[in-house]
Amino acid sequence: MGRAFEFRKARKMKRWSAMSKAFTRIGKDIVMAVKDGGPDPDTNSRLRAVIQNAKAVNMPKDNVERAIKRASDKSLGDYKEVLFEGYAPHGIAILVETATDNNTRTVANVRSYFNKCNGSLGTSGSVEFMFDHTCNFRIPAEGLDPEELELELIDFGAEEVFVDDDGILIYAPFESFGAIQKELESRELEILSSGFERIPQVTKALDNEEHIAEVEKLLEKLEEDDDVQNVYHSMQE
Repeated sequence: MGRAFEFRKARKMKRWSAMSKAFTRIGKDIVMAVKDGGPDPDTNSRLRAVIQNAKAVNMPKDNVERAIKRASDKSLGDYKEVLFEGYAPHGIAILVETATDNNTRTVANVRSYFNKCNGSLGTSGSVEFMFDHTCNFRIPAEGLDPEELELELIDFGAEEVFVDDDGILIYAPFESFGAIQKELESRELEILSSGFERIPQVTKALDNEEHIAEVEKLLEKLEEDDDVQNVYHSMQE
């Protein structure tokens, strides 16, 4: 198995762990998708993907419909996606994806977390190159041969296809999202969920429990912030 498989296994129990946080994230994703491509999922592939993810975390249909209606209100402010880069203590690289309607607040909060936890917030481009920006899809495994599917999807950008308890996982570079989504839909394969992740090219093992705890303290502070969508790091798990 490749890096995507190991990365997915390590993060599986952590991602979307707090249901209320998951709903908040998806609510923001809906706003950004609607502002970007309109409220009709039939013509807005980004919105279709977000709705699939809402179903995957059991977000009530009424909540989704309300979020789309709210996002269609032109008076509603938009969320801006901002990426922060830096280091936790002991040389652990960190990427923080945020969605914010107040960039000044978000910058101040993220900087304070790094400062309080003995980390350092870096400049744009200082850390991002250490991570591969990927897209992923989850589809039901029943009736499909993962190896055959991988061969068929290589032409559309797929790099890694594997099976776990959740179904078949397909990983590809970020820019292949649209092509793979379109191909899966044309085959009438149900997309259970999809998204984007940043996989560290190299991970660093910390043997000292105190050092691990210091890094985890920063990660927790970042993940608890309402403006933060995802946090990625290079610490080996």
